[in-house]
Amino acid sequence: MFYRVEDGHPLPHNPFKAIISPRPIAWISTIDTQGNANLAPYSFFNGIADAPMQVMFASTASKPDQDDTKDTVANIRATGEFCVNIVSNALQTAMNISSTGFEKDVDEFQKAGLTAAHCNTIGCPRVLEAPASLECKLDQIVTLKGVSNFMVIGEVTGVHLRDECIVDGIFDVTTYEPLARLGYRDYAKVSELFSLARPDD
Repeated sequence: MFYRVEDGHPLPHNPFKAIISPRPIAWISTIDTQGNANLAPYSFFNGIADAPMQVMFASTASKPDQDDTKDTVANIRATGEFCVNIVSNALQTAMNISSTGFEKDVDEFQKAGLTAAHCNTIGCPRVLEAPASLECKLDQIVTLKGVSNFMVIGEVTGVHLRDECIVDGIFDVTTYEPLARLGYRDYAKVSELFSLARPDD
């Protein structure tokens, strides 16, 4: 089948996010200028460079208690900092709780039963239970087409890895089974790996 986006899709649900899958989940922790912590998942996320290390995520909606965006972007605008926490399969329930549209001064760490740990290079907290966390300083916020669509680009300034996830010098994702976002309300966990050598290796 084929459809022009301007005409709308003929399916019961928009297939766009199902097509672009699996997507890694950035569990973004921030803090506002009053010291209130915030935690929310974003699946429009990826690493975009490694020298220096840079990541991006996009926020695509707004909340009534923020002018034109969500708490995460508002906090990053104010502080210039954020932390990307990686979601393990064991943390799926906590991640889902943190996706609730709480008021901006509600602490999702507490609501989800998580431990807010100190970061070393930035002022906001990280998720202690996460298998890995990337401390980030804001590089730029890009306004995208559409209403309340913003892409946040940050430079990684610190990396946390849980010791039990390092096996023979490798950060082994099978030790924690990263959670990935699919379409609709679907998720996947990574539990099996295979390797491919490049033809010119």
